Amino acid sequence: MLNKLQKYGTSIVGAASVAFTAAQVFAADVIPFTTKINPGTGWATDFGALVNSVLSIVMVIALLLVLLYLVLGGIEWITSGGDKGKTESARNKITAAIIGIIILAAAYALTQLVAWILGFEGLGSAFNNVQRINPTAK
Repeated sequence: MLNKLQKYGTSIVGAASVAFTAAQVFAADVIPFTTKINPGTGWATDFGALVNSVLSIVMVIALLLVLLYLVLGGIEWITSGGDKGKTESARNKITAAIIGIIILAAAYALTQLVAWILGFEGLGSAFNNVQRINPTAK
């Protein structure tokens, strides 16, 4: 009986969400064929900026994941209740997270050091003479 009520309730909620969802109207603004559309320059106009942006995003995501793993290890340690196996598992997670932070910091420092040794200000300036992605961008 309860299973049927759950099925009916799910169906009713689904139908109501479809009925009350606003639909988009695509016929409001018609652009004539003679109008030129300017796509804009975007956030990365050259290859160096693109590489810098992608690496920065990857580093931030990796750091957030490592910190999340560290927090999960801490929570597991707190909730282990004195159990040797759970405490050891939590300690291993925390150790792995700390090693991950050290590896991330070392990778960032190493790329900056290599760029500096090669005579560049940073990784982005290493690609300054590469052709622009959008030739109309300034």
